[in-house]
Amino acid sequence: MGLTMIAPAPLVALILSPLAAWAGNPSPTGSWLRANGTVRIAVTQCGTNFCAVNTWVKNPLGKEKVGDRIILTVKPVSGTQYQGQAYDVRRQKTYRMTITFQGNNMETSGCVLLGVICKSTNWTRIDQQSAG
Repeated sequence: MGLTMIAPAPLVALILSPLAAWAGNPSPTGSWLRANGTVRIAVTQCGTNFCAVNTWVKNPLGKEKVGDRIILTVKPVSGTQYQGQAYDVRRQKTYRMTITFQGNNMETSGCVLLGVICKSTNWTRIDQQSAG
């Protein structure tokens, strides 16, 4: 005679709720155009992280370069938002990062110095992948 163990419903919900949040989040993977039209990026999965690489820059003599790469170590915190860190490989700087999605739009917000200095950038998805 075998024993059957049934987990209490609240325990199952506690275990599965982070997985449900992950599954419901839009993915940052794909091609994106900065709202001001000066940079295009490709975001791909790289291991357990995401990697964002500049694929085109309007002014190649400016601060941004084609091939610049940011490693995003972010996790979903809601159905429309990721939070974590971003590491700029060329500049060797780490930022606190928040990514927020609304349809095919994405806002990235990076902060340094314990959140004292922050910058936000808006992006529009330019590939065929739909949000969510």
